[in-house]
Amino acid sequence: MKISERGQITIPKRLRDRFGMHHDVEVVITPTEKGLLIQKRASSQHPVDRVYGILGTGGNTDEYIEEIRGR
Repeated sequence: MKISERGQITIPKRLRDRFGMHHDVEVVITPTEKGLLIQKRASSQHPVDRVYGILGTGGNTDEYIEEIRGR
């Protein structure tokens, strides 16, 4: 592979197919001691990250559970 004049590279089709890197996939390039690591960007957040902070701040979990249970 060569880097183009504009700094672009072409990932061979067999590797794109193998790793699911199609034209709409975003990638992350990370410098390592051995060179550059190219990875697909995670498409979704971790389930905990999606709900983190949903109850607001300063709340008490026990009180919230009692409230939703109707006690």
